[in-house]
Amino acid sequence: MSKRLSKLLIGKLHLYAGLWFGALFVLLGLTGSAIAWMPELDTWLNPTLLQASKPAQGQVFQVTPATVQTVVDRLTADPAYGKPSQINPPSDEHDVYVASYRQKGKPDAFQVAIVRQVMVDPYTLQVKGEREWGRFGLSRPLLMSGMFHLHRYLLTGDVGKTITGISGVVLLLMALSGIWLWWPRLQWKAIRRALTVSHGGSWPRFNYTFHKAAGFVAAPVLALLAFSGIYFNLPQLVVPVVGMVSGVIDKDKLSNVSQHGPAISVAEAMSAAQQLYPHGQVSRIALPAKPNVPYDIRVRQPDEIAQGDGATRITLDSRSGQTLRISDPLTASAGERFLGWQFPLHSGQAFGVVGRSIIMVFGLMPLAFLLTGSMIWWKRRRSRK
Repeated sequence: MSKRLSKLLIGKLHLYAGLWFGALFVLLGLTGSAIAWMPELDTWLNPTLLQASKPAQGQVFQVTPATVQTVVDRLTADPAYGKPSQINPPSDEHDVYVASYRQKGKPDAFQVAIVRQVMVDPYTLQVKGEREWGRFGLSRPLLMSGMFHLHRYLLTGDVGKTITGISGVVLLLMALSGIWLWWPRLQWKAIRRALTVSHGGSWPRFNYTFHKAAGFVAAPVLALLAFSGIYFNLPQLVVPVVGMVSGVIDKDKLSNVSQHGPAISVAEAMSAAQQLYPHGQVSRIALPAKPNVPYDIRVRQPDEIAQGDGATRITLDSRSGQTLRISDPLTASAGERFLGWQFPLHSGQAFGVVGRSIIMVFGLMPLAFLLTGSMIWWKRRRSRK
C-alpha cells in the first residue's frame, strides 16, 4: 500500500471516528475537567455535610482505632442506620467520617449501584447528614456524584462502563492517527509550519491550522487518558498484556482462613493495619458483610504517588486478624507500578495542582477539536458539490 493511499485511509478513519464519537468525547472531556477537582468542588458545594464543625476549646483532632470503633458502634446501634459496609475516617481536621451502606441486591447491567453515605462529625461524633452516592441529580449533594457517574458509567451501569471503555479505544486510535496525519517532512521549515496556527483573515485556515497544531500537542495527553480509561473500564484488555511482561497481583476476592472464633473488631483491624504501616494513614475500612469475608483496608503511605485514599491495600482475616494479602505500590512489581500510575495520571493527581490543571485544560480539547474538525469536514463537503 502506498504512503498516499495509507494516509487517505487513516484520514478517513480519523474523520469518521471523530464524527461518530465526537459528542461522547466532549461529554467525557468536560466531566473529566470538572471531576479533576471533585474533592474541592464537593466540599465547596456541601460545607454543612462534608466539613467538620469547629472544635470546642481545648479539643484536639484525632483519629484512632477507638474513635473509629465508637463511630461504627453508634451507627450500628441506631436503627436508622445500622452497621455500615465501609467507614472512611477523616483525612484532616476539616474532614468528616463517611459511613457507606451498599444497596441491597446487585443492580442489573443498566443500573448504577447506589451507596448511602452518612457523614459523622469528628468532634461531636454526631451525624451531620446523608446522601445517596451514585444517584444523578442537580442538587448540591448529588451534583458531583452525578458528574462522576456520568463520566464513568454514562448513568447506565456496566453497559455505560463498556461504552466508555470502547470510546477509550477509539480515542487512542484517533490520537495515534492524528500524529500520523500531522507528521511533516523532517525539515525545520515543514515542522514549523505544522506547528503554526494562523488566521490571515480566513477562519477555515484558522480551523485547519489550529486543529492540526493543537492536535499534535494534545495527542500524547489524550492517548494517555484514553489508555488509562481502557484499563479502568475494560481491564481484561490491558491486565493480561501487562502480565505477560511483568507480574501482576491476582485481585480475586479472598475468604477467611479461620472459620471459628469471634470476629475481630474494627478497632483491632485498624490497629493491625497501623502496625504494618505506622507512617501511613488508614483511609478506608471495608467491613465484612458475611462471617467468611475478610476486612479490606486502604492505607495511604507518605511516598505514594496516588493521593486521596492512597493505593496500599491490606486484606485481613476477620476472625484471626491474619494478613491474607498486601498490595503495596512502593514494593510492587514493574507491572503493578505501571497499572498503579494510571489513575494518578488520568486524574492529574501525580503532579498535584499543576497536573490537575493540565487535565482540566486538556479535557476541554475534545470540544475544540469537534468544532474545528466538523467545520473542516463541512467546508470540504460543500466544495465537492
